[in-house]
Amino acid sequence: MSEIKLTQLSHGGGCGCKIAPALLQQIIGDAADKLPFPDLLVGTENSDDAAVYRLNDQQAIIATTDFFMPIVDDPFDFGRIAATNALSDVYAMGGTPIMALAIVGMPINKLPVTAIRAILQGGESVCKAAGIPLAGGHSIDSPEPIYGLVALGVVHPDRLKKNSNARPGDVLILGKGLGVGILAAALKKGVLSGEGYAQLLANTTRLNAVGATLSGIAAVHAMTDVTGFGLLGHLLEMCRGAGLAAEVAFDRVPVLSEALPLAQQGYGPGAIERNMESYGKEVKFADGLENWQHRLLADAQTSGGLLVAVEPEAADEVLACFRQAGFEQAAVIGSMKQGAATVTVTPAA
Repeated sequence: MSEIKLTQLSHGGGCGCKIAPALLQQIIGDAADKLPFPDLLVGTENSDDAAVYRLNDQQAIIATTDFFMPIVDDPFDFGRIAATNALSDVYAMGGTPIMALAIVGMPINKLPVTAIRAILQGGESVCKAAGIPLAGGHSIDSPEPIYGLVALGVVHPDRLKKNSNARPGDVLILGKGLGVGILAAALKKGVLSGEGYAQLLANTTRLNAVGATLSGIAAVHAMTDVTGFGLLGHLLEMCRGAGLAAEVAFDRVPVLSEALPLAQQGYGPGAIERNMESYGKEVKFADGLENWQHRLLADAQTSGGLLVAVEPEAADEVLACFRQAGFEQAAVIGSMKQGAATVTVTPAA
């Protein structure tokens, strides 16, 4: 299947396909106008990662869907990445996945059945690793290849982690290195090394299952995952939800080593510009930071890391959870503080 170039069949790839944050807000409108449902614990009000509905005092159901066009050329790898990314939203709420359904849109006149089947097998392999059934789904004939999952999970209502409950003084911990969008852009241009591809694949197929563990730590106040809006975009969602400001030290932000030189050379998806146009006015970059550093923080991540707001005293415990789960790049990158919903980026802590 090496002759199949999935990325050439679509105009975008991965979470870089997301509609720009500002335009999305115009489309969705004011969530405050929606009818209230007492057992709907999380809806559209704070741009959280999934919807959550309380079934009883002990259980809440988490429901989310995520799908996109190819970020890589290999069908099996595309399926793995898309499925890992979809399940991440359940983990970001502090939950445990229980079942998934496949979303499949394929150009059946362009892709052989073997390639389409390989995409589905990639997704099935991730569900198996997560210990859940891929119990069905829906398929259509579409102009571009699309794959993803509807993911369902469960969480105790008291262990639910929203993106909006950060508190002043909380430190921010990021679980994975940035640069996936940059690596993917280099791949599409044919300049990504074998080492770069291996790093992209390792990062995007690592399940954020540690989120279910972090939900049991009371000092973890808020959690989300970093995807198409970049680190800055998803951190701003946390700021808006909590009515707080954030500060990030660039030198503490983990970056994928193969992405760093590419970022400095100007590689990156078009989503970077769309992201910055949407929320750039809410970000304050200190003097001394170069344009590539600005862009890296807005790079669209696919299946990115968890972003956690936690009391400073519990930061080491959270980092230990990440390390035990294999997230070696997890690091404290900044903090939450009183102020309007903005992000200040400094060169160093």
